Amino acid sequence: MRALNFASKNFSAELAAFCRDAEPPPELRAAVAAILADVRARGDVAVAYCAAKFDGAKLRPRDFRVPPAQLAAAARHLPAAARAALRAAHAGIVAFHRHHRPRGWEGKNIHGAQVGEKFDPIRRVGLYVPGGEVPLVSTVLMTATLAKLAGCPEIAVFTPSDVQGHVAPALLAALHLVGVDEVWRVGGVQAIGAAAYGTPTIPAVDKIFGPGSAWVCEAKRQVFGTVGVDSLPGPSEVMVICDDTARADFAAADLLAQAEHGTGREKIYLVATSDKTLSAVLAEVQAQLKSLPRSEKAARVLDLGFLAVRVASLAQAARVANFVAPEHLELLVRPAAEQSLLRAITTAGAIMVGHHTPTALGDFVAGPSHVLPTARAARFSSGLRVEDFLRRTSVIRYDQRSVRKAAPVVTAFAAMERLDAHGRSVQIRTG
Repeated sequence: MRALNFASKNFSAELAAFCRDAEPPPELRAAVAAILADVRARGDVAVAYCAAKFDGAKLRPRDFRVPPAQLAAAARHLPAAARAALRAAHAGIVAFHRHHRPRGWEGKNIHGAQVGEKFDPIRRVGLYVPGGEVPLVSTVLMTATLAKLAGCPEIAVFTPSDVQGHVAPALLAALHLVGVDEVWRVGGVQAIGAAAYGTPTIPAVDKIFGPGSAWVCEAKRQVFGTVGVDSLPGPSEVMVICDDTARADFAAADLLAQAEHGTGREKIYLVATSDKTLSAVLAEVQAQLKSLPRSEKAARVLDLGFLAVRVASLAQAARVANFVAPEHLELLVRPAAEQSLLRAITTAGAIMVGHHTPTALGDFVAGPSHVLPTARAARFSSGLRVEDFLRRTSVIRYDQRSVRKAAPVVTAFAAMERLDAHGRSVQIRTG
């Protein structure tokens, strides 16, 4: 575990260096590029090769797609408690996001012409759902529900299988309950390549959504332009800001909840306003770590990606948060300080306010999508929304009267830019 003091002369440089550790190394970028090039060149053959190499699954192209009957069977055999949990979480997500679909509009511009916007669902979308050792069932709800609300005609889900070629039954059940039946048991970089370029078996998509490992995140970065991508949500991050009212056991539990993802590339930040609070939380982290089933993986994350920051005030804590722009931010502070911190902090994927709002609530049931920006991307991007599954198109309609009003301005611009044909295309309509 590393520790920094805001008062240190080199604090800004050391914090920036720690954040840079999240960037993919050159060798990872090169390896991703090689896999994508192979998928683009060899299609199904490359996808099957990568599934065997990275997941240990021997799949033929005809095995790539999970039969819809398997999804229905998984839903039928899902325990009642799990089914109830999926439905409850789904209802909360629908209730939150149904307000976000924008509506088209039209009106008059300064020339009297009709102008407006219309919104259409993206025709074919690809959703990446991390699977394997930690199948993220909740990610199904946090992505597919939004695609359904947007009205996307085709929704293709990509998720890795285990060695036997099986996908977690709970994940398949969630897809069935949401109403998605196109599921490909393909994960990793090869899934992003297949979604972007298409193969003889897997049709290409128009835009890719969802979180993933550093490899998946880098693959999305490299295929952007060939297809759209929602964002680059990679390994999980959390920052917990504590003042002297914070309970050490609450803070430690929340830090470990993100560390247990266990890839080794997660970022865990503890920001405290006193040495006493800092020490108490660190001691509690070590105590709780021993009881975690995935303690070895969580301990590795703490060794590689944990940073404790001592600040003198919550104003300084806000400055740290705005620089880091964490995916998840928890404010375990006195109620009187919550609103001022909310105003001061402008870069975070999601902010959990108060001592009884752990990040896990946002991960599973609160309503907003848990697909959030990581690696400081919250400085310029936001969490997944229904709007991300829609295309906005401007609509313009002039008549002869309104085009006459616009003509002098167009003529002036055409002259300044030496684009005579532009000017003529308007002038010819004014006679």
